[in-house]
Amino acid sequence: MNPALPLTAGSLTAAALDAAAAVARLLPSTAPLTATPAPAGARPGPDDVAVVASFVGSVSADLVIIAEDAVREALLAAADAGAPVALADALRPALEAACAELGAGVLDAATTAPASQAVASDAHLFALTHEGVTHAWFALRVRAEPVPAREAGVPTQRAGLHVLYDVEMTLTAELGRTRLPVRQVLELTPGAVLELDRTAGSPADVMVNGRLIARGEVVVVDEEYGIRITQIVAGSDGLA
Repeated sequence: MNPALPLTAGSLTAAALDAAAAVARLLPSTAPLTATPAPAGARPGPDDVAVVASFVGSVSADLVIIAEDAVREALLAAADAGAPVALADALRPALEAACAELGAGVLDAATTAPASQAVASDAHLFALTHEGVTHAWFALRVRAEPVPAREAGVPTQRAGLHVLYDVEMTLTAELGRTRLPVRQVLELTPGAVLELDRTAGSPADVMVNGRLIARGEVVVVDEEYGIRITQIVAGSDGLA
């Protein structure tokens, strides 16, 4: 999937499969897993523990991973090493990998729930298998069916948009990102330096509700940080 392109209804199934494949790769399972659409009638156990998270971006979706048994050995190993890891934290990298297939956005904190409550009837459900045996499950439910992108040059109806002018939105500035294994995260101490995926002097990304809208440089205004906008990102130039 190319996350810079609009996700249309026709590509939704492919995107869901790509997300499931990403989850299969990132799960800390002792056996390599393969993602396949769940057979008709196949469902996870209703009392299985599901890790649930919401993704908000160019595509908004609910993601569910049911993999407590598949990652049990990894959780026990972490506990034996004196660094116990919660199930939701252990599955976070897999959730982030799935979201990367949907495009730019923000992944909320994950929670746990019974599988019977977490997996919606209209969700794309995938079995994560090894040698034909299901070890885990992944479900993705897009909250609103994507629509085809408008043709260039067709004006967008903006009548009545003024009623939204007072709606508050979250604006964030991002200097860069990095990925660390759990071991390195647990070893962080005051004074540790994290290397980001940006070079010195690179502009910061300005995001609104997880969508890239501009880039700018960090400035100090009255002893507080600010962002001076240097570029407006619009249309296909954005990450969302």
